Amino acid sequence: MDDTRTPDGAPRLGFIGAGRLGTALAWSFARRGCTVVAVASRSAASARRLADGIAGCTVSGAQAVVDAADLVFVTTPDDALAPVTAALRWRRGAAAVHCSGASELAVLSPAADAGAAVGGFHPLQSFAETQASIASLPGCTITIEAGEPLRAALVALAGALGCHVNLLPPGARALYHAAAGYASQFVNVLLREASTAWQHWGASEEQALRALLPLARGTLASIERVGVARGLPGPASRGDVGSIEKHVAVLGSLDGEMLRLYRELCARSVVLALERGGIDAATAAKLRSALG
Repeated sequence: MDDTRTPDGAPRLGFIGAGRLGTALAWSFARRGCTVVAVASRSAASARRLADGIAGCTVSGAQAVVDAADLVFVTTPDDALAPVTAALRWRRGAAAVHCSGASELAVLSPAADAGAAVGGFHPLQSFAETQASIASLPGCTITIEAGEPLRAALVALAGALGCHVNLLPPGARALYHAAAGYASQFVNVLLREASTAWQHWGASEEQALRALLPLARGTLASIERVGVARGLPGPASRGDVGSIEKHVAVLGSLDGEMLRLYRELCARSVVLALERGGIDAATAAKLRSALG
């Protein structure tokens, strides 16, 4: 990165892409005192909305963003990262940074070939609604991949947002992104499975979630306090073979696929129960036998 900075030495930021992620990041940076100079987007209305929320930010074409900023966040959909980057003229000393969890830095290779620094800056957070996303950013983790000196600049930007930093080595992005799914969208799947079971006695999904979400929050609070294994609740954690036998019988009578998923998850919970010290090897064997 070059020395064409704001008077306080911070990089001037630009955004190509003004969707939910780009807007939440740009507004968050601006509110923390960072300089966001320009935005471009396929949607003129989205670009205007982003710029209207930041004093001094202009709406321009993508090339004008690259020309005006020291560090450009390319916050387009993943499939557009490579063609958008390839269509622009990059310069030595500038930086191109994507915010994708799964895409390797190779999608930014046209910028790197022109001498620009390239990196990844992925907030481990959902971006369903802009204001809620801004409120949830402080305290979350941002995964960063870049060489120096860009890495140091991105770490500083994460710090400005009040975020923790996870440094990722090259080639690990697909595994990292898949791992995040277990704590994100797979939670939705598990709650849908539980809600479906509730519907068998006439309860609605809304009623199920009203009952189950406090239960889920309690489990998360325990995990936060004592860790994954020690925070494990449920029959496997205490060696309750009889309850698991009843679960297997009723789920098998309702839905074979639901039973298959239950067996997989419960078998993994037996491993955690052993690690927790709540059961011994003989009880673990009984639990596995009950799972069939």
